[in-house]
Amino acid sequence: MAEEQLVTFSLGTEEFGVDIMRVQEIIRIPPITRVPKAQAYVEGVINLRGNVIPVVNLRKRFGMGLQEETDLSRIVVLQFNGKVFGVRVDGVTEVLRLDNDSIEPPPPVALGMDSHFIRGVGKIGERLLILLNLDQLMGGVVQNEQTA
Repeated sequence: MAEEQLVTFSLGTEEFGVDIMRVQEIIRIPPITRVPKAQAYVEGVINLRGNVIPVVNLRKRFGMGLQEETDLSRIVVLQFNGKVFGVRVDGVTEVLRLDNDSIEPPPPVALGMDSHFIRGVGKIGERLLILLNLDQLMGGVVQNEQTA
């Protein structure tokens, strides 16, 4: 049976998952430098061992209310189309395996956020895990960076 290995994280009460092969690392939130004229959801850039990477605030990207940073807040560093990005999340939950049979397509009205950001919904017992489509989620950042 085919399965996916996912890194899961929370934004408020919602739980999200991304393919572990896209995750480079998970870090505490360092100082973030704001970037003038960046999209509202681009929080800024950080210096990660000499590499400057953009950081997307997923709460802003999804139109959710902002929340104060806590000890659990993290940046999940992702690789996308040869580029490295960070996404700010409320907390990283776990690494898990999910059978492909447990993944359903996104519902037509996808939890109040743009459904093109969601590639599916995973069922783990009574839990629902929103699986993110990183191509759509980060595509705007890549395009904006390339046209700048």
